[in-house]
Amino acid sequence: MQDLSPIAGRVTERLIARKETIAIAESSAGGLVSAALLSVPGASAYFLGGGVIYTAQARAGLLDIKPEDLTGMRPSTETYALHLARTVRHRLGATWGLGETGATGPTGNRYGDAAGHACIGIAGPAEVSLTLETASPDRQANMRAFAKAALEALERALKA
Repeated sequence: MQDLSPIAGRVTERLIARKETIAIAESSAGGLVSAALLSVPGASAYFLGGGVIYTAQARAGLLDIKPEDLTGMRPSTETYALHLARTVRHRLGATWGLGETGATGPTGNRYGDAAGHACIGIAGPAEVSLTLETASPDRQANMRAFAKAALEALERALKA
């Protein structure tokens, strides 16, 4: 968490100063993005909520995303990460939504992505998406890398 705290602190400062809010839908980061943001004092001013959307059941139950909503897209893509971000933003009424999806490891996912693959989407006044490839099978290291990349993407979006 120590490597995430400085970035989370800067994001927190910006969100509070701008009186903006965030909602999180993360998968392969396993809740680390939310945990980093919540570890900074003042989170209640901007953090509306988040969930670990790790399965189709979570996607349907927590975000009300139905299979037909995913026509033409597959998980673990930038398009899907943006869909998560837009959906969680809308459902929680946040200024910003952050979506993350990928393959943590030690093996790849069922969609053919290798371990260490993550896609991040930020939806709000600006939209950003990116793909990260660590090429590592180390599950915990990938989770930290995915969370760090997500927080850095959010920080960049907040500067736009």
